[in-house]
Amino acid sequence: MANELVGQGDYKFEYYPDWAVLPNNEALGTVSAVATDSNNNVYVFQRKDPPVLVFDETGTFLNSWGNGIFVSPHGLYIEDDIVYITDREGQVALRFTLDGKPLQIIGEHGVSSDTGCEIPGELLSRASGPFNLPTEMVPHPNGDFYIADGYGNARIHRFTSDGELVKSWGKPGKVEPFEFHLPHSLIIGQDGNIYLCDRENSRIQIFSPDGDHLGMWTDMQRPLDISCDSDGLFYISERPEEDKPPQFSILSKSGDVLSRWPCRSAHGSWVDQKGDIYLGLTAEKSVDKYVRVR
Repeated sequence: MANELVGQGDYKFEYYPDWAVLPNNEALGTVSAVATDSNNNVYVFQRKDPPVLVFDETGTFLNSWGNGIFVSPHGLYIEDDIVYITDREGQVALRFTLDGKPLQIIGEHGVSSDTGCEIPGELLSRASGPFNLPTEMVPHPNGDFYIADGYGNARIHRFTSDGELVKSWGKPGKVEPFEFHLPHSLIIGQDGNIYLCDRENSRIQIFSPDGDHLGMWTDMQRPLDISCDSDGLFYISERPEEDKPPQFSILSKSGDVLSRWPCRSAHGSWVDQKGDIYLGLTAEKSVDKYVRVR
């Protein structure tokens, strides 16, 4: 039986649900994020021990690491074979080698900034410094790190490679530029600009490396995670909104929709170097894969 075909135009995919399978019929936990390394091995970040699971691109389990390190796994991003992680309730952002050796920690374990947050994810009364339930960290070619601070804050923070805070921007709000309601994921585009999933405002806000507002894209619904392929196109997993099901979108460098289809709601998503897509599923506790049809 043929797998379901999804997508449009030059961006069509074969759908492989529940792709990641652990040995001995062990069940996955709540999957928060997924990413691949330079060998196209797949790193799955789950909310149970071991938190980091590694598979090859065929779905064969390779290894795991991270037992006892994280309070609440959230974001995981890989670049140049360095793993960038955010521990949401741990209130820290961390860097690791591919085999789990710790390299750096930014923030202080369990110490949160004062934003008046009472219910994570609700619109805040004020923003503050790092961190209050941070969501994702990514590196920039300029050598700095950019961190989305979202469930209990409404900010992007810029740090040096040594972990010194350079600048923060953003405030709670629903309409204007620089207003955020749960900044959830971010990516550095090929142009060096920052593309932020302003999740509960159903938009991507775009900033220069110095924090200047450059624009926003609004043709989407509650964007959860954003990644880029080798052509600089953007891959975005989106939550359900009102009567609309969750969906996945591929956008051009200017924000035009190139392909879009309904999917299972993916808290984490990633496009690998072959153009294949992985979805990290929280509710279903699973990983879906979409293989590019060429």
